[in-house]
Amino acid sequence: MASLSHHVHPHSSLNTPTIKFTKLFINGQFLDSISGRAFETVDPRTEEVITEVAEGTEEDVDLAVKAARVAFDSGPWPRMTGSERAKIMMRWADLIEENLEEIAALDTIDGGKLYTSCKAVDIPHVASLLRYYAGAADKIHGEVLKSSRNFHAYTLMEPIGVVGHIIPWNFPTHMFFAKVSPALAAGCTMVLKPAEQTPLSALFYAYLSQLAGIPDGVLNVIPGFGRTAGAAISSHMNIDAVSFTGSTETGRRVMQAAAMSNLKPVSLELGGKSPLIIFNDADVDRAVDLALFGILCNKGEVCVASSRVYVHEGIYEEFEKKVVEKSKAWVVGDPFDPKVQQGPQVDKKQFDKILSYIEHGKREGATLLTGGKRVGNKGYYIEPTIFTNVKEDMLIAQDEIFGPVMTLFKFKSIEEAIRSANNTRYGLAAGIVTKNLDIANTVSRNIRAGIVWINCYFAFDNDFPYGGYKMSGFGRDYGLHALHKYLQVKSVVTPIYNSPWL
Repeated sequence: MASLSHHVHPHSSLNTPTIKFTKLFINGQFLDSISGRAFETVDPRTEEVITEVAEGTEEDVDLAVKAARVAFDSGPWPRMTGSERAKIMMRWADLIEENLEEIAALDTIDGGKLYTSCKAVDIPHVASLLRYYAGAADKIHGEVLKSSRNFHAYTLMEPIGVVGHIIPWNFPTHMFFAKVSPALAAGCTMVLKPAEQTPLSALFYAYLSQLAGIPDGVLNVIPGFGRTAGAAISSHMNIDAVSFTGSTETGRRVMQAAAMSNLKPVSLELGGKSPLIIFNDADVDRAVDLALFGILCNKGEVCVASSRVYVHEGIYEEFEKKVVEKSKAWVVGDPFDPKVQQGPQVDKKQFDKILSYIEHGKREGATLLTGGKRVGNKGYYIEPTIFTNVKEDMLIAQDEIFGPVMTLFKFKSIEEAIRSANNTRYGLAAGIVTKNLDIANTVSRNIRAGIVWINCYFAFDNDFPYGGYKMSGFGRDYGLHALHKYLQVKSVVTPIYNSPWL
């Protein structure tokens, strides 16, 4: 078996993109922050600074909210027909596709994401997502209500107002459009804070939105830190709703700030510790591929990562042997290299956190089957890591590590598998691998998670609502359900006098 160092690919000679946009985007203009401060964004492949980005703080958020408020209260966007909004959104999607390679390179150098995956999956998907919600923009309508008294009544679906979006760093492109697209279709205006680790693509998308014809003030992008810019969005009295994706700890602070300000509604998509349950009738090779994909995709920086893998005792030994062999052949290296399967973790903080959890797992008594170490001496690369003999109460079994770390468990019965799978404070996703339809239906009904995949994993689509149970949050992204976060329902009632029919 080749040692890990034999399949680490060196940094490619691909030219990194020219960084064009590093300032705040407010009311259709790129501006320096009011304080004049900026922060460094770092390439996780090299640990070197890419550029400095304007640091938005409370004063900048306030300026952006004022622009969004004017755009909502008196601007054209909420007053356009749905079809007019759709045309602009369609143009934006076209511009994204035209600039696909440049955007993919930005997410690669800023977040350590695989360049080929960004080009083939992430960016085409968000262009499709924009078009999906553009298609919904002229189909938002209420209903006529049957009254038991002499009234004619109907409902209106109206945009909720100015929305605050706070997005994470693991999928900067996906998360940007998962929030922005339905809010635009609904007729809202917005202020978006990208993660401080990955601000570059968000600013490029802001530039393209201007070319597409989105009016000034409708979309404002404020790079900055959670404790300042994020906190200002959550607590701002003139923001009407907040949509947040990130850690459960931060989500709790967002919710508290929203409650303590103007009681704005909040939607939260938070952490996960998702189980993958593999029954003894499964094709073991297929199950191994799903399990590795589920934990190593995007270097494990996925909130629905299959970090807890439960394997029936009848096939456990075969599964363990094969999953270790395949993980040792996993290609870690420069994400611009098309042969590479796993790039670097997003930053030093995340890199150190993952390594500390691995050390904690060893101290707790779990058995390290493979991996567990840094790859190379430059960049934030970590070996694919697999633990067995893991107990349910260990930190590595309960905490979201957000890295390429799999914990393996053995089970005997369906009841045991369901009980173990639900033994978590999270409830974001789950996977089931079986050829038995009765088992698939029974387990999927009993797992407390927002999405359950049977004989597949990471099966997302524009139409599939996505969100969590328990401490994984509430509210849904994707699908037409996502529109509801950005709409208010208004009942309109008029009397009907002397009607013989009522």
